[in-house]
Amino acid sequence: MAKAALLLDFKAVQGELLLEMKLWQLPAITADRPHGLKYRLYLGRAGKTLVRYDNETGKGDHRHLGENEFEISYRFDTLEKLLDDFHVDCERLGWSWDE
Repeated sequence: MAKAALLLDFKAVQGELLLEMKLWQLPAITADRPHGLKYRLYLGRAGKTLVRYDNETGKGDHRHLGENEFEISYRFDTLEKLLDDFHVDCERLGWSWDE
């Protein structure tokens, strides 16, 4: 059976903020992942989630906000839009992409 190919594995720290981005190309599309991608985009502080975008099996594309991880459905259009939306949320929460 073909395995998912890791496309992105990035981790960085700014002060108390931890940013992690992982992205895989799946060997086939599924009902939960019609774009053929699996991803986990995370920004947290002291082990608590500030924002996370992911698409775990059975839930489809969604994001979590705050330490209570309030879950909101996310409409996936393109990979570029996904990353842009995540970048905007991170900046709003104190992450600087210029460092």
